[in-house]
Amino acid sequence: MTLNIRAKQEQRDLIDRAAELQGKNRSEFMLDSACQKAQDVLLEQTFFGLDEEQFEQFIALLDAPPTENEKLQTLLNKKAPWD
Repeated sequence: MTLNIRAKQEQRDLIDRAAELQGKNRSEFMLDSACQKAQDVLLEQTFFGLDEEQFEQFIALLDAPPTENEKLQTLLNKKAPWD
């Protein structure tokens, strides 16, 4: 399938520079970027319905203190590479 879009020269130049940095051609970069944005939009719109009892259980889980997680603690105590 072919997709055609119109872009200003400065937009095209920007896209080309970013694509080059990722080792992709313009089409690959634009398709990857569009798919990622589409996934983000769809994930933001995900709806799940709960009855009152399920909602109360959900809230209780959110309000509960976190369970002990050794791997998470190790990660949180590790110095960030940019520090």
